[in-house]
Amino acid sequence: MTVSSDVRALPVLQGRSLVEGNARGSLISSDTGLSFWGGIDPFSGEVIDRHHPLSGKIITGHILAIPSGRGSCTGSSVMLELILNGHAPAGLILAEPDEILTLGVLVAEVVFGKSFPVVCIGAEAFAALPESGTEVCMTGKKIRFGNAVPAEIPQSSQADTSPGPLAGSMKLELRDHEMLDGFHGKAAQVAMQLILRIAALQGATELIDVSQAHIDGCIYTGPASLRFAQQLVAWGGKVRVPTTLNSISVDKRKWRELGVDAGLGEPASALGDAYLNMGARVSFTCAPYLLDTKPARGDQIVWAESNAVVYANSVLGARTLKYPDYLDICIALTGRAPLTGSHCDNGRLATLHIEVQKPDTADDAFYPLLGYHTGLLAATEIPVITGLENAAPDSDDLKAFGAAFATTSAAPMFHIAGVTPEAPDAATALGGKAAKRHRVVSADDLARSWRELDSSEETAVQLISLGNPHFSLTECAKLAGLCAQRKKDPQTALVVTMGRDVNEQARAAGYISTLEAFGALIVTDTCWCMLGEPVIPQKTSTLMTNSGKYAHYAPGLVGRKVHFGSLADCVQAACSGQWPRSLPDWLSA
Repeated sequence: MTVSSDVRALPVLQGRSLVEGNARGSLISSDTGLSFWGGIDPFSGEVIDRHHPLSGKIITGHILAIPSGRGSCTGSSVMLELILNGHAPAGLILAEPDEILTLGVLVAEVVFGKSFPVVCIGAEAFAALPESGTEVCMTGKKIRFGNAVPAEIPQSSQADTSPGPLAGSMKLELRDHEMLDGFHGKAAQVAMQLILRIAALQGATELIDVSQAHIDGCIYTGPASLRFAQQLVAWGGKVRVPTTLNSISVDKRKWRELGVDAGLGEPASALGDAYLNMGARVSFTCAPYLLDTKPARGDQIVWAESNAVVYANSVLGARTLKYPDYLDICIALTGRAPLTGSHCDNGRLATLHIEVQKPDTADDAFYPLLGYHTGLLAATEIPVITGLENAAPDSDDLKAFGAAFATTSAAPMFHIAGVTPEAPDAATALGGKAAKRHRVVSADDLARSWRELDSSEETAVQLISLGNPHFSLTECAKLAGLCAQRKKDPQTALVVTMGRDVNEQARAAGYISTLEAFGALIVTDTCWCMLGEPVIPQKTSTLMTNSGKYAHYAPGLVGRKVHFGSLADCVQAACSGQWPRSLPDWLSA
């Protein structure tokens, strides 16, 4: 990136254009990354992440400047909704390239002919940006501020649907050229165009075969998500690799029974059907690593859904990028993905070393808490955590850690020395090099993050939210053990979400009958990031969860206050209808 001196003195800079275009508007800027899913209301443009410095701001028509995205892969879908319904920013300035946000703009451009400029300027120039409210003009690679903004800017040219200049220099196989030329249908052609546009952004020079896909784009974010999927179906799209589907936005089999409005239930079900029509498997889970089709170490795959990506890379040792919604189905339709990032050996190495000590008496809330805090420290870097070599976290602990980590980080994976498969020790995870950054996590650090997650001042709890990500069979067993011979408070709901496969196994094992006798409601196919009223009782002002991910997202997504705690804490709160806001003994000590 080149900056024409200090941007405050000479307010013109030049960066790398990720999406071409011209725009003008006042600046809204933050030095904190932002997940568009759970962070932006797609129908108003309001920042709804209540932990973010821009909370409450409206981005519509402004030039938005953030260092990068973070969190959910569904940010691309929210971006598409914003563009098609007229609530998008006028332009986007990034410190680092962000594939999730950029992909949403590219889909709008290639499929629907609408777009806005996205420019990456580098960390140094980003740090020197003027204050929010400054007038900004974006033309191609150039960004002008204040007095340097011209009175008029040229109109943006017609949307570019070409695969970009990299297509001519990439090592494409005959089948890639055939798809690009339309010999395998319009859906595969558009999919290949989008793949090559992202490959150009990533700097990839070749494509690889993938063995399976997991699609996150089946989440209904609004009419745009359904339009995109149905357009691919109309173009004859069929997946070329075994493909599973993420949680959709409703329990497909009983949304009417649950009282969900048809205005959501019908399009959300139709969206699921569109992906099934393209050949995907009926799975509907945000935890595909719990299925019998989970990949093995070294498998090249394309998974979207942030927690699934992090688990696949970190715990299973499979290889996937943190793929944006819509790029996931594009790769499934072609079977081809850019060879870059965490698909490669050097893209999986840690650069950040984090030291932590697990308190001797810590319960299962430790791992989602640590994951949340680690994600905040890591931002876009892959960390290696030391100090847990003898802690023996199980798969549920690693699931909870990874989901919370993926909420606050944009990194595709983590390493825990002595625990995860590519980190027998810290030196191996770092590739034999010194860490670029080193942090020690103290009890005080974790206490601060606990207070962010456990944010409600109320002691009454009206809802216990479990299963974000989807419950495993072992979690069902643990919960059934805690609930056996007990009854929940009649004024407090307890709702557990899980995939269909786990639900069948748990029912056969007798766990579901125990939970239902306790008073729990079991919901399949969907997950907490998509659930609202009436599954969330209207009277609910405070909910409690053991999920670091949902504790972060719930205040913005459903407007409720949150208590955070262990699984046992959640059951106790369900029985009493009360939970005092306080640090656990193992953390306060």
